[in-house]
Amino acid sequence: MLHFDYRNGTLHAEGVSLTEIAAKVGTPFYCYSTAALEGQYRALDSAFAGTDHLVCYAVKANSNQAVLATMARLGAGMDVVSAGELKRARAAGVPADRIIFAGVGKTRDEMAYAINERILGFNVESAAELDALSSVASELGRTARVALRVNPDVDAKTHAKISTGKSENKFGIPYGQAPELMDKARGLPGIAAVGIHMHIGSQITDKKLTPFRDAFRLMRELTMELRQRGHVLEHLDLGGGLGVSYTLDNQPTPQPADYAAVAREALGDLGLKLVLEPGRLLVGNAGVLVSRVIFVKDSAKNVESRRFTIVDAAMNDLIRPTLYEAHHEIWPVDASLRDKPSIVQDVVGPVCETGDYLALERRLPPFAAGELLAVMTAGAYGAVMASTYNTRPLVPEVLVRGKEWAVVRPRMDVEAIIALDRLPGWLS
Repeated sequence: MLHFDYRNGTLHAEGVSLTEIAAKVGTPFYCYSTAALEGQYRALDSAFAGTDHLVCYAVKANSNQAVLATMARLGAGMDVVSAGELKRARAAGVPADRIIFAGVGKTRDEMAYAINERILGFNVESAAELDALSSVASELGRTARVALRVNPDVDAKTHAKISTGKSENKFGIPYGQAPELMDKARGLPGIAAVGIHMHIGSQITDKKLTPFRDAFRLMRELTMELRQRGHVLEHLDLGGGLGVSYTLDNQPTPQPADYAAVAREALGDLGLKLVLEPGRLLVGNAGVLVSRVIFVKDSAKNVESRRFTIVDAAMNDLIRPTLYEAHHEIWPVDASLRDKPSIVQDVVGPVCETGDYLALERRLPPFAAGELLAVMTAGAYGAVMASTYNTRPLVPEVLVRGKEWAVVRPRMDVEAIIALDRLPGWLS
């Protein structure tokens, strides 16, 4: 991972030792690299140079205000899926006219709030949503700009839980129904239908970008049909989904330049703005989760030998291994451990679930109690999906820039968690 490397025998984030941060904020904690965030954004943005486009960062990947503000200062728009994310984006300084509101279940209150904010537009996912949005916009005396999210029934060849473009997925309007629904939208009060949208899934690493090629071909065909019906489109929203590498096997993943070339080949001559909604691509490799070993124990001798490395990070801090069977590389913070013979072990947390693990049957250095390890590629869908299960406080988040670092979300107090509860009168 760029911007995370060993210096003077210790793993650093840019110019800052992770050991230093651990000593001051405690473990576990998330650490993000500003240079990695900026580098990934600029790589994607420059790949589309010369093409009218807008990069709308997918807030759901990592919604820390410092991350959003970093993206905003680079000129990014935002892709949000709730009123809460919209408020986060606005608080980070993102202009409303650079924000797209997506998601299958927008409430009328959320619609009204977004319309009053005068956002760039809504990605509409059903006929019922289109009717509701028309009603809300009309009541407010405003016009809602919309793109229809079309489900192309394209298999993204990714994990089933993050596939969104197949017919059995809950997302979008069936491809064949899109022209008639656009015709309907044209006649609805309070609606300006200005685009179409597709997002087929997340963590797509097909080297030939075949799922994107298939989806973009269908977007092109639909655009031509809509134009024949007299629709005037302003933009095509390509969604996100370009994957990152979670392993150290040096397997190349498609690069932004490759993705841009495919998009231009399929859509570049249509004269429409391209809206991009990357999330993981921008933040995945910009973050790590640092944890400390609590205990090491071996299984009973009458069963197959198994080493358990018990750390202070758990599934409530990083749920991806449990939820998606996801692989994250684990590096020792102390570089000298890399020279020791590795052993097969399970890296597990303190949560009272057998599913609480960060790695299973992984060949790693023989960690001892008190040593630090870093779970790599944890910048996306890490802290943002964390919970307080087992009344475990949400962990701190740290942002590094060069030799500077700052806590951008402090550790929550257990007392604050308890204080969220209220006793009814008969128990007071």
